[in-house]
Amino acid sequence: MARTTPQTHGEILAAAARRFAATGYKGTSLQDIARAVGCSKAAVLYHFASKEALLAELMARPLEVLRQLDERIAALDGAAAQRAAAEGFVDLAVRFRREIALLRGEFPELLAQPAFAHVQRISERLLDALAGHCEGPGGRIAAMVVLAGVPEACAEFVDVPDDELRPALLAIATRALAPLDPPNPE
Repeated sequence: MARTTPQTHGEILAAAARRFAATGYKGTSLQDIARAVGCSKAAVLYHFASKEALLAELMARPLEVLRQLDERIAALDGAAAQRAAAEGFVDLAVRFRREIALLRGEFPELLAQPAFAHVQRISERLLDALAGHCEGPGGRIAAMVVLAGVPEACAEFVDVPDDELRPALLAIATRALAPLDPPNPE
């Protein structure tokens, strides 16, 4: 039997997170979320203006930490920016890996939403910092692998303890971002 009283904000957020993780953001409707909570769609809309507003609230903390990382690396150059970007990004991905897992595979579409427009610009600056502000393709390719691979690993290994996952990811990111050896002429 469905409950008829409006649910708390937190219950709706938790149900939305579970639904997004199970069927993706695009594959989840407000009716799906209401059904999961045991209330009406109107009750969900009482707490959240739209599905986009629900997602924006779920992602508010990770996006704030990403914004803070962007500020931190903006003041640095070269190797210092690269190191701070790698450590900060790994920390962010490990800390918010459940939120990352919710959106797995849907980042490009989500970045097109107005609430997330700033994330694309921050991602470009983060990519530049991870590449050590180098223009060459090697550094940018390595930075892209880190930028894409770290969140994917966090989403895949959501049950690995932080104290195991963080050092492994940081070691991999450090190796990936190391300057490439010139090819051997022999």
